[in-house]
Amino acid sequence: MSLKNGKMTLSTKFMGSCENYGDANVVMVGVPMDFTCSFRPGTRFGPQKIREVSIGIEEYSIYMDKSLEDYAYFDSGDLDLPFGNVEKSLELIGQSAKEILEDGKLPLFIGGEHLISVPVIKEVYNKYGDDLIVIHFDAHADLREEYLGCANSHASAIRRLVDFMPGKNIYQFGIRSGTKEEFEYAKVNTNMYTIEVLEPLKKVVDKFKGKPVYFTLDIDVVDPAYANGTGTPEPGGISSKELIQALEVLKDLNIVGFDIVEVSPHYDQSDRTAVLAAKVIRDMIMIMG
Repeated sequence: MSLKNGKMTLSTKFMGSCENYGDANVVMVGVPMDFTCSFRPGTRFGPQKIREVSIGIEEYSIYMDKSLEDYAYFDSGDLDLPFGNVEKSLELIGQSAKEILEDGKLPLFIGGEHLISVPVIKEVYNKYGDDLIVIHFDAHADLREEYLGCANSHASAIRRLVDFMPGKNIYQFGIRSGTKEEFEYAKVNTNMYTIEVLEPLKKVVDKFKGKPVYFTLDIDVVDPAYANGTGTPEPGGISSKELIQALEVLKDLNIVGFDIVEVSPHYDQSDRTAVLAAKVIRDMIMIMG
């Protein structure tokens, strides 16, 4: 909430968002879509909740030793999607990402379910080609060819990336859930590091330097003890502290796009999941510049 003319009005912008799109280097887009969630729905409410709680954190990051005051980023609000129409929604998401990229800006998308990442990454790949590296933090492999007969599912988000880009350009961290077939597929087609995030990331991060990198973050990579506001909680994950430390490892990379997905606020009365997401977004804006 923000105080305006003596009245409380609902704030729909992430804290510190600049007023003019043209002034921004990073453009934030909310995607209220949870049409293919396989367990508990509700991620469509994630973008607005993350914005709402963002005013509760400081603009200065002790981890980055920087402040949002020194960055120009624009929150364009939420996309207006045709409810239940997956194909049309993916098309609209891709069009939004394409426009941002054509304007020479960096896309930062807030989900919503993980399927929203696919059209964004496809547009980023169209710009950078086979030089693009995708870093993926998640509890789940997301490598199913289909789920319940549907190829476009949040359970298939990373598999859909391999439809248009080299799988060996995809690095997956923190994965602790999936079918046997998914893990066998990953051994051949992607670079998967199970359960852990920070230590394996440190070992391979030098490979990414000098290359364009897209970072997709499913909040359920974090243990539900720290982030229970998600539709498919998976015990045995990393701590919120380890997630923030992992961002510090990424800070010297050329991050050309970022999304954070699967925050489902109705399952977290404390809002700690949304607050963690807001803190991650704050630091990612600084990393992206």
